[in-house]
Amino acid sequence: MSAQPAELSPEQLSAQADFTRLADPFRRELLAHCYGILGSVDEAEDLVQETYLRAWRSFGRFEGRSSIRTWLYRIATNACLTAVEQRNRRPMPTGLGAPCEDPDQLPPAQPEIPWLTPLPDTLLVDPAAIVNSRQTIRLAMAAALQHLPPRQRAVLLLRDVFEWRAGEVAELLGTTTAAVNSMLQRARAQLGEVPADDQIAEPARRDQRELLDRWAAAMEAADVGALMRLLAEDAIWEMPPFTAWFSGRDAIGRLIESQCPAGPGDTLMVPTRANGQPAFAFYLRDDGTVHRAYAMHVLSLGGGEVRRVSVFFSPELFESFGLPMEYAA
Repeated sequence: MSAQPAELSPEQLSAQADFTRLADPFRRELLAHCYGILGSVDEAEDLVQETYLRAWRSFGRFEGRSSIRTWLYRIATNACLTAVEQRNRRPMPTGLGAPCEDPDQLPPAQPEIPWLTPLPDTLLVDPAAIVNSRQTIRLAMAAALQHLPPRQRAVLLLRDVFEWRAGEVAELLGTTTAAVNSMLQRARAQLGEVPADDQIAEPARRDQRELLDRWAAAMEAADVGALMRLLAEDAIWEMPPFTAWFSGRDAIGRLIESQCPAGPGDTLMVPTRANGQPAFAFYLRDDGTVHRAYAMHVLSLGGGEVRRVSVFFSPELFESFGLPMEYAA
């Protein structure tokens, strides 16, 4: 017969209540921080859970020399840096080589690559506030972060997104203020090449909402011509786990015509948001009675056009977005 867990004493219950009250307000911002370093929602959630477990176990020894927020960030950052030492960066297809020239000849999918995954806005404590802080959490920037050494990622996030002082970051990482400033300068220089989009503001402007409505309607109608009229001439289309990506309106149109399995009425587009950007959950009708989770589309807008579409063929993402796996047709 298995042993029953011991009941907590009144003192332990009081300590647990104190820990929950003090630590819980920072859970979601810690998730955004861990995601910025790791590039994976699942890994970030696991590391935040581990952070809180470690913090609770050592809460009795917490002396209050720093704030509980600083203490939690120290635990989370060190846990993330340890985790990323065990694997390579999480790329997007655009970071792996030149665009594909032939939409009719796609290379096989490579699910074994640890791809970057999108971050649902619903998991952020304040999506607008975080995303507007140098736009660091948007998808293109999250992908660019993966090209930085892990400690540079941590420094940039702590300094530019969460607005820590250089001395605080230096203490957390066990280094000097001069080293932190040097890492931040190098990180900013590399990320400064990532183009800005205009879709970050929340809520979306009326013209952006109209553009998104037209995009969803064209996708559901399988109207390639209408989609092409909404795409920028130099638009980008990428779709992990496929390494191939496409640049230019004409190439994207040929890709959709040759590879998209949906006909008119087969698709259901459910609006959501990811990485501070507009997104759609793409459901595909299977047998005429049910639309099933198929892919997650994250869009970048600019100049009244769709400038980039990142398609994640990972139905398992729908759960993290709080979306059902199927809809009745």
